Amino acid sequence: MQFCLDIWGDYACFTRPETKVERVSYDVITPSSARSIFEAILWKPEIKWQVLKIEVLNPVSWIGVRRNELEGVVTTNKISGYQKKGRGNFSKIIEDNRQQRASLILRDVHYRIYATFKVLSPNDRNTYAKYAEMFVRRAKRGQCINQPYLGCREFACYFEYCEDPEKEKPPINEDRDLGLMLYDIDFSDKKNYQPMFFRAQMHHGVIDIPNPKSAEVIK
Repeated sequence: MQFCLDIWGDYACFTRPETKVERVSYDVITPSSARSIFEAILWKPEIKWQVLKIEVLNPVSWIGVRRNELEGVVTTNKISGYQKKGRGNFSKIIEDNRQQRASLILRDVHYRIYATFKVLSPNDRNTYAKYAEMFVRRAKRGQCINQPYLGCREFACYFEYCEDPEKEKPPINEDRDLGLMLYDIDFSDKKNYQPMFFRAQMHHGVIDIPNPKSAEVIK
């Protein structure tokens, strides 16, 4: 069974990892960002989402902006040290750590994303039907655990459950080689997280997402 969401927003930025200082977005939403939207509606440790397909409904449009960003973060190692000492500076003052950066981001984005999930440890209490019903109910009501976003938290994502995609707005009629795109992060080795990539191809506005275990996904 697959689930479908209609998602849109005024702006989006799915940052390319090869750009170090300035933010430059991929042309379309990445599978990991699409997965996070499904997880924002329903996340449980017993299930794992997998994105199947992305349909691009609006032409790819860009805008350049300059934004104030916070330089660095308070690391978990520092926080652990502060907790052991019982004192420390847990905060960062924005006035002392502000950086102005240019960003090339997307505007007026609209996608239709498809995904399914698997139950990691199925039993009488943890069944596929149970979580499927839960997701559909929450998606139809607009309920979410946290506000989903389009790459950056300031770019809010609006969503609607799509019951019959064939009756909805069709994808754009465009073919595009999107190059190597971030697929997701492999967290199986807790000491060595590995980024996963795949060669993304858009055919008539549709991007098929390979299985994470297929040869198309590389680390």
